[in-house]
Amino acid sequence: MLEYLRIRDLALIEDMELDFAPGLNALTGETGAGKSFILKALNFLIGDRLASDMVRPGKEKAHVEALFALPDGDMVLRRELTADTGRSRLFINDRLSSQDAVRDMRASLVVHTSQHGQQKLLQPAFQARLLDEFLNRPDLLAARDETLKGLREVAARREELASRARSLEDRRDVLEFQQREIDKVAPEAGEEDRLEERRRALRGVASAQQAQERALAVLRGEDGPGVAEALGLLERALDGLARLHAPATGDASNGSGDASGWAGDVAAISAFRQGLSDLERRLRRRPAPVAIDGDDDMDMDAIEKRLYELAQLKRKLRRTLDEIVDLRREIEENLSFLDACRLDLRTLEREEEALKEQLCAVLAELNPARHEAAARLAQALEGELAGLGFSEHVRVTFDFTPHEPWPGCVEDRARLMWVPNPGQPPQPLDRIASGGELSRFLLAVVGLMARDEAATLIFDEVDSGVGGLTLNRVSDRLAALAGRRQVILITHWPQLAARAGRHFQVSKEVADNATFTLCRRLDGEDIRKELARMAGGGGQGEAMARELTS
Repeated sequence: MLEYLRIRDLALIEDMELDFAPGLNALTGETGAGKSFILKALNFLIGDRLASDMVRPGKEKAHVEALFALPDGDMVLRRELTADTGRSRLFINDRLSSQDAVRDMRASLVVHTSQHGQQKLLQPAFQARLLDEFLNRPDLLAARDETLKGLREVAARREELASRARSLEDRRDVLEFQQREIDKVAPEAGEEDRLEERRRALRGVASAQQAQERALAVLRGEDGPGVAEALGLLERALDGLARLHAPATGDASNGSGDASGWAGDVAAISAFRQGLSDLERRLRRRPAPVAIDGDDDMDMDAIEKRLYELAQLKRKLRRTLDEIVDLRREIEENLSFLDACRLDLRTLEREEEALKEQLCAVLAELNPARHEAAARLAQALEGELAGLGFSEHVRVTFDFTPHEPWPGCVEDRARLMWVPNPGQPPQPLDRIASGGELSRFLLAVVGLMARDEAATLIFDEVDSGVGGLTLNRVSDRLAALAGRRQVILITHWPQLAARAGRHFQVSKEVADNATFTLCRRLDGEDIRKELARMAGGGGQGEAMARELTS
C-alpha cells in the first residue's frame, strides 16, 4: 500500500505531500490542473523516465519519494532528477540502487490502469498475457520460454558453425594451395632476421679477411719490395752511415757530430721492424667463425639461397614472413575445423531435436491448460461485466489460433472475443467495444487479474465514456475493490469521488508570475463544494452534492 508521496521541484509542483489511506482515494480537479502528472511522478519513482526539462526552472534537482507499507515491512523509495545532465539516482531505504531493481518490484507496488490501458486491452498479445496470468501454471510458461531460448541458442550456434564451414569449404582449394607452398619452404618465425644478421656478420668477416690479406701483401711485398724488406735495407744503410761517422779510437770527434744520431735511428728502425714482425704474426691469424642461432654451418651461398626462397614465398603470398607463419597455423586450424565440424553439426542437430521434442511435450500440456483457463476466465469476466452494467446476456470467449513458435511445434495463441448481444457471432473487442465498454471491461480485468493484495490499484479516468445508471455500477465495483485493496482514482465524476474515504483536490494557481500545481486534502464542507463543482455547480450541482454526502 502507498502511504505517503512527496514531490518537490518537478514541473509545476514546488512541494507537494499526499498521505493516502487504505481503501478508495480520489484525486479530482479541473482538466489540466495536473492530476495525471502526480501519477507520472509516481511512475518516475518506480522506473519510468523523465526529461531534464521536467525539473522546475531555477532548481538543480527534482525529488520524488514515497513510503510503501508491504507485508514484510515498510519501504522508502526516493529518486532524484538532475537538471544539468538529465541523470537520475534511485535510493531504496536510503541505499543507492538501480532502476532495474525497482522495475522488478513494480508489479508488487502498483497496478496502473489508464485510457492507455484500454488500448493495450485491444492488443491480442496483451490478451494472451492476461490468459497466461490466469493460468496458474508458471512452471509450464517458464519451461516453454526456457526451451525456446535453448532452441534459439542451439540453432544460432549451428547456423554460425554451418556458415563458417560453408565459407571455408569454398576456400578449401586456396587454403590447401597456400599450405603446400608454405610447407615447401617451411619458414620459421624470425628466420629472415636471423639470416640477415648472419649474412651481415659473414660479410664483416670477409671484409676483415680481405684487409688482413692486403696488409700482409704490403708487409711481404707480393707486388714489389715489402715494408719489412725495405726497412731492412734502410736499417743496413743507416748502420753503414753510423759506422762511417763513428770517431776513431782516442779521437774526440770526427767533426760531423752525427754518429750518435745515426745509431739512434738504426735502433729505432730495428725496434719498428720487430713490431712489424709481431704485426705480421697477428695478421696471419684468421678471424673466429660467426655462429648465429644454430646457423653456424650455413655459408654465404646457403644463406643467399634461403633468403631468396623466403623472398619468393613472400611475393607469392603477398605477406610478411611472420604473417606467413601465422597463416600456416590459421590454415591448419581451419582445415582441422572443417574436418571436425561435421561431427559438431551432427551433435548440435541431435541437441536441437531433443529440445524440439521437449518443447512439443510442454506445449502438449500447455495448450489444454490454456483452454481450461480460458473457460474459467471467460466465466469470471462475464460475472464481473454483469456487475458493471453489461447485459446479462453478454458472453466472453477466447478464440485460439495455432502458431508455430518452432517448426513442428504448435502453440495455441488466445484472442479475447465477446458477444455483447444475443444472436451476434463472437467478435474482437476492437471492432465493437465503445470507449465506455472498454473502460468497464478494463475495470473487470483489473479486478480479476491484480491478485497481489499489497499492490495499489491506480485508475486514471478509467470511467471515461461511462454515465447514467452504469456509472453507479462502476462506482459500486470500485468501492468493492477498495474494500480489500488500496485504490487511487482520478475522476471527473462526483458519483465516484463521493465513495472515496480520502479526497484530494488538485488545482493550478499563479503567484508572482509563476505557475504552481497544488494538492490539498478535503474534509467536510470542502468535499461537498468540490462534488458540487464536479456536478456542474449551481443549484443542480449543490443538490447532487448534498444527496451524495447525505
